[in-house]
Amino acid sequence: MFENGQIAAPLIMALTIGISLMGLYRSPRIIEICLFRPYHFLRDRQYDTMISSGFVHADIGHLLFNMFTFYFFAFPMENFIGTIPFLALYLFGLVVSHTCTWYKHRNNPGYASLGASGAISAVLFAYIVYFPTTTLMIIPIPVPIPAVLFAIGYVAYSYWASTQNTGRINHDAHLCGAASGLIFVAITNPAAIGRVFSSLFG
Repeated sequence: MFENGQIAAPLIMALTIGISLMGLYRSPRIIEICLFRPYHFLRDRQYDTMISSGFVHADIGHLLFNMFTFYFFAFPMENFIGTIPFLALYLFGLVVSHTCTWYKHRNNPGYASLGASGAISAVLFAYIVYFPTTTLMIIPIPVPIPAVLFAIGYVAYSYWASTQNTGRINHDAHLCGAASGLIFVAITNPAAIGRVFSSLFG
């Protein structure tokens, strides 16, 4: 999976795992400091949490699911589009997803969220645009799933989960992150969007 010259994906993965594990098992204060709190974001100038919250997770299952997805999609994406565009995509997904979260919960002082889901969703959906005919193996489903069908299911699940509003996992970030991945590709490589429609409907 590692390719020569890859820097961003391995570094982001190592930092996310390291900081998350430190927060979960050594110093819970790390997680509290990194939490994204929309109500306090502008009022208390907690601007750094828009980024820092992407490096901590709610529990080991949350971390493993995100890092599993990150490993299989982020590494090939960096190799395909290059390190600088990949970093821009990841940060764009993180910022856009948290902007959506801020708008929805900006008047709720009790709301807080964490996780890299928005950025990873951006990477996942950008990957699907570039490789729309790819099939994915999702444990425990024993058959390959077309990437586009997976994307539809992913969005549907994220929408349902966002209505439950339980825990600190930000399911709204999945939706906005997915949209940001599509927007990023549309801006940086409009022809890729056209190829998706051609491959699906042409």
